[in-house]
Amino acid sequence: MLHQLHPNKIRQLLFISVLILMAWVIGREMYFLLGAFLGAITLYVLLRNYMIKLVLQFKWKQSLAAFFLIFVSLLMIVLPSIWLVSVALEKIKPLINQPQLINQAFETIHNYLLTNFQIDILNAENMAKMNNMVMPMIQQTIGGTLSSLGNLFIMYFILFFMLTGTSDVELWLRNNVPFKNSNVQIVISEFRSMVYSNAVGIPIVAIVQGIAGLIGYWIFGTAEFVLMGILTAVCSVIPVVGAMLVYVPLGLYEIAIGNTFNGVGILLWGFILIGSIDNVARFMIQRRIANVHPLITIFGVIIGINMFGFLGIIFGPLLISMFVILVKVYIDEFGKADAQNTDAQSTIEPT
Repeated sequence: MLHQLHPNKIRQLLFISVLILMAWVIGREMYFLLGAFLGAITLYVLLRNYMIKLVLQFKWKQSLAAFFLIFVSLLMIVLPSIWLVSVALEKIKPLINQPQLINQAFETIHNYLLTNFQIDILNAENMAKMNNMVMPMIQQTIGGTLSSLGNLFIMYFILFFMLTGTSDVELWLRNNVPFKNSNVQIVISEFRSMVYSNAVGIPIVAIVQGIAGLIGYWIFGTAEFVLMGILTAVCSVIPVVGAMLVYVPLGLYEIAIGNTFNGVGILLWGFILIGSIDNVARFMIQRRIANVHPLITIFGVIIGINMFGFLGIIFGPLLISMFVILVKVYIDEFGKADAQNTDAQSTIEPT
């Protein structure tokens, strides 16, 4: 005998279908604002406590406190980031327009390794594969970065209303997120930890390594030591290999063109100092903030760069971290509950 659906269930399914359709249409049309929205959320988490202190402790008006914090964040975060990105893009553009310069450098390293050590890893076939993988990522990084800069105003526009409505935002989340109160608190606390780990921890480690690399490249006579320092900072977010992607080829290139002292110095500086700073800084930050799994960082950076450009280094791992948190909460909310119900039913069934 067929079971008929209750009219309320039918209305509920129709209502959910309409909501999903509308959410899909809105999401598709506003996808380009995703970077601005994530940036606003990130800055909100970082500035939230300062906003509360200014309003409650120092009796500032909400709008004034929000404008002040936005101005401070521009001076301390956004403007330096824009400057670094502009410097890097200005120096990288000639290499992108003339990729043969990069090929010539790697060809020089290849000939040196093949002649002296019979190592044939930088042959034409491997270099072609590397170009096919790396060049599209560089172009996506530049394009996404320029798009992210265009969304800067929208990001701060969203942030202003989030800061002025801090209590309303958090009250709405607590009342409307369809989880148990304990899981709502877990989501909020872990999300804050992940934001701090990605938005504060990753840039700090990158900046420290970049400065250490820049000093070393300057000491050992690298022509574009500023660019190499910025690239070291960017590559440092990639676990396992990290900054080696910069100082190893650079050191080998210097040796290959005859600057043996400079090349050996760069390699030793990289392996001893830059590598040690990376381990120490990551350990200290992870103890104080949150321990982000290396795979989350790797895949997050790849996804983030494709979606947001340079800023994807932060937003990509944040997206994956949030996905992992929600999966854990879903299992706690429904998976365990279903398992317990199944066990309970099995205990009362006659044998």
